Amino acid sequence: MNNAADIWKSVYRVMKEELQISSTTLETWFDDMRGAKFENNILTLVTGAEFKKDVVLRIHTDTVKKALFILFSKEIGFEILTEPEFEGYIAPETPNFSNYDEYSFEKFVVGASNKFAHAAAKAVASAPGTSYNPLLIHGGSGLGKTHLLYAIAGTIKKNNPKAKITYIKSEDFTNELIAAIQSGTRNEFREKYRNSDILLVDDIQFIAGKDSTQEEFFHTFNALHEAHRQIVLTSDRPPKEMAKLEERLKTRFEWGLLADIEPPDFETRMAIISLKADLINLKLTTEQKELIANNVTANVRQLEGAVHKLLAYRDLLADVDGMQAAERAIRDIFAENPWINPTPEFIIKAVAKYFELEYEDIIGKDRSAKMVEPRKIAMYMVRNMTNESYPKMGKIFNRDHTTIKYSVDTLEELLKTDNELKEQIKDVKNSVLTP
Repeated sequence: MNNAADIWKSVYRVMKEELQISSTTLETWFDDMRGAKFENNILTLVTGAEFKKDVVLRIHTDTVKKALFILFSKEIGFEILTEPEFEGYIAPETPNFSNYDEYSFEKFVVGASNKFAHAAAKAVASAPGTSYNPLLIHGGSGLGKTHLLYAIAGTIKKNNPKAKITYIKSEDFTNELIAAIQSGTRNEFREKYRNSDILLVDDIQFIAGKDSTQEEFFHTFNALHEAHRQIVLTSDRPPKEMAKLEERLKTRFEWGLLADIEPPDFETRMAIISLKADLINLKLTTEQKELIANNVTANVRQLEGAVHKLLAYRDLLADVDGMQAAERAIRDIFAENPWINPTPEFIIKAVAKYFELEYEDIIGKDRSAKMVEPRKIAMYMVRNMTNESYPKMGKIFNRDHTTIKYSVDTLEELLKTDNELKEQIKDVKNSVLTP
């Protein structure tokens, strides 16, 4: 029995008939749940509601585990995802590397901001395991790091169809490890990764601070590297800025080549818009492209969103002229996605949420140690992520503008030597810029 849907039906039956869970409980919390995947002794369940997932994990975990044990006579792990989580989880976990054209190097727009990373990725793809091992590509969200991972995999698969390529997000690596420990399948977990010809790991920064994950990845890294198997990692920062990453891993990540990707410049944004429009047969004028390129500047994913929004306007509002449609598309994108062009208020709320505070705490008068650092970080981020002047910031934070400037200058000076603070601000910034 290895079909996830059938396994879940059997689990449901065992809970009802053998564990005698009430019909009310089953119908309320489990009826819309489905078995979506069964791999490495982990059953992935999908539900339509976040609150149902939370309740089942909090209250009924032991019941599901008991039913799985009855079925398999051994410990079986399980996880629950909402539909949106599953859509984002399953696609990248098993990418179709044979579909080389979709994520090829040819469809990666090269500019000054990513030229080095693109060249390094092509070099690795042409001769995996021989140089630049590992290759670590670092940069902000939505700049094309995952595209390069797929392009590497697609090229290698095209040249060597038998190559065993493993792609994983670091958070999923951690979750799989936890499930393997719980189910007693740690050896199978190790074999999956250590037998790979190519290991691609997205967002490796998330293993920092997780002792068991770092220990496991350290040995996996060593096994692959000693066997001359290619390792490619992505992260949002270089290893030296990962304050909670073990030194031995920092050293190994720096053995090969570090390649950074910066946000695209104007010319590259124009080229990206042109390519994305061509791919969906959308004709744009130079003025429309310039309007998007001048207003959507943070990353490639947002540029794609603007182009697709224009396609929707073309199909749904045929009577709207080109520039009016482009302007409306941009306004809608900013309204729907405030992290694209965050306001000071949005940034302050995000900082407050990150530190488990309230907006009023950040702009308030409380000078306790708990408030001082988050407030300084909020000031620094507002100054660096918006065009607000110090006098305007003084009004927002209810302080004299000289106090604001002193706080920002102090933090900038600390950032020159304090990697832990640098990492913390990177995390807060990601929380602002990520939906």
